[in-house]
Amino acid sequence: MATPSSDALKRRFSDFATLGEALDYAATGTLGLNFHDPRGQLVRGYSYRELRENALAQARRMIDAGVAPGDRIALVAETGAEFASLFFGVVYAGGWPVPLPLPTSFGGRESYIDQLGVQLKSCDPKMLFYPAELASMAGEAARIAGVEGIEWEAFETRPAPEVPLPAAQTDDIAYLQYSSGSTRFPHGVAITHRALLNNLAAHAHGMALIEGDRCVSWLPWYHDMGLVGCFLSPVANQVSVDYLKTEDFARRPLAWLELISRNPGTTLSYSPTFGYDICARRMSSQTKASDRFDLSRWRVAGNGADMIRPDVMQKFVDAFADAGFKASAFLPSYGLAEATLAVSIMPPGEGIVVELVEETQLSGMSADGDRPQRYRSIVNCGRPVRDMEVQIREEDGTPLPDKAIGKVWCRGPSVMVGYFRDTAATEACLRDGWLDTGDMGYLSDGYVYIVGRAKDMIIVNGRNHWPQDIEWAVEQLPGFKAGDIAAFAITTPGGEETPAVLVQCRTSDDAERTRLRDEIRERVRSVTGMNCVIELVPPRTLPRTSSGKLSRAKARNLYLAGEIKPYDIAA
Repeated sequence: MATPSSDALKRRFSDFATLGEALDYAATGTLGLNFHDPRGQLVRGYSYRELRENALAQARRMIDAGVAPGDRIALVAETGAEFASLFFGVVYAGGWPVPLPLPTSFGGRESYIDQLGVQLKSCDPKMLFYPAELASMAGEAARIAGVEGIEWEAFETRPAPEVPLPAAQTDDIAYLQYSSGSTRFPHGVAITHRALLNNLAAHAHGMALIEGDRCVSWLPWYHDMGLVGCFLSPVANQVSVDYLKTEDFARRPLAWLELISRNPGTTLSYSPTFGYDICARRMSSQTKASDRFDLSRWRVAGNGADMIRPDVMQKFVDAFADAGFKASAFLPSYGLAEATLAVSIMPPGEGIVVELVEETQLSGMSADGDRPQRYRSIVNCGRPVRDMEVQIREEDGTPLPDKAIGKVWCRGPSVMVGYFRDTAATEACLRDGWLDTGDMGYLSDGYVYIVGRAKDMIIVNGRNHWPQDIEWAVEQLPGFKAGDIAAFAITTPGGEETPAVLVQCRTSDDAERTRLRDEIRERVRSVTGMNCVIELVPPRTLPRTSSGKLSRAKARNLYLAGEIKPYDIAA
């Protein structure tokens, strides 16, 4: 039976000293987690009371196995009751849970073993837990890393003797979160109980949670938005949540909206832009949305984790307005693992708000009178969350005024302690309590606008170009979609910097490939004013981060190493 959407328990918005204390409180009510199969049918209702009981048993098993406070315990983050009980079991045992990714559909066995191996080396755990179906890969990664590998089904058969549990302190580390960037040089973000609960309280206040709110999520638990926003936040803010596994969403995206429709209490759900995009595309050739969905109760349609595109949001509204979806439900936000999660959240009900910014401002150049002005729509990502400060700074650290584009810095109680065992990387981004997010943006009347990642900037002849602008331009051509294109800078044999654009191409006809390449080249030239290297590559070639976002840095490295092989097209 599914857990209810509300009960008689007095709501507390994460005002606890530790995460374990938050679960202790939630367990006195009747709410909880609910896991669904690929078609959205309930498989298991898992109350917070049952979660706590199981987690305490897991903690006793771990302590009996020698786990001590401060030990890292790695967990393959499969969405389900087993991971949930192990995660909180580690917390109760005083260890640091370390969620690690599942294998992706675009990587093979060896790449997954390598990825786990690098992260295991980074976090140096005492144990790695994984489901039995991943034993051949995760077990091999554990063996290579010299870490004890344990199937979680087998671990639950061990005795759980009564042993005293350590008393956690609010400034102890609660968990390590790997950011979704490079897997070659992973950064384990160390988050304290104090930082986590401060950010979880900010979620509740920022989204204006009310009695009876219920969440639906398909986001992976190894990514900060899925783990913190859609697993830990519901626990600490006493909200019931319904889950689809990420791989099930990938196969049947509209099952997400069916689950929202089927659960009358659902009011909250979050997704990156691509989730809304794929659902709008799936509906384009089908019957009216109102014949299949009821989205009228969806009060907060959160959007974050990648660049928010107003054109995609409008397509979603167009596709699902007759099913009751309201554009005002959109809730843009901005955050990153190094700040626990949320940095800014749009006030509920304000929806998508954009400002048009002239491209010369985005590139940091003065206007060229010989060229027509071009504008990009920049989405308002809301106001800084409670207790969070945001500044926009020059490269030298000088604060900038309203509307001036620069590096985004933030400061608040939920900023990380640092990167685990990486003092140099920590010192490079943390100064006097301020975090250099690595993002570029500006402030406007107290609202945060993000324009891109600083490290992705393409600089040619002293002029800055955002790869998103190039990628979006190509996406407007027929036959391409978000995620098909990666733009980055390369050095030509003559020593000049130039943009390279890799485009996933689905046609096998040589003449059509030539036409597409020429069309793309002209489109990119119209945006940048430059001739770029255009390479057509096979589908499913471009690499992704663990959270499914395009990894331009990895695409560039693979291309330069010859591991991405473009189609051979006559000049």
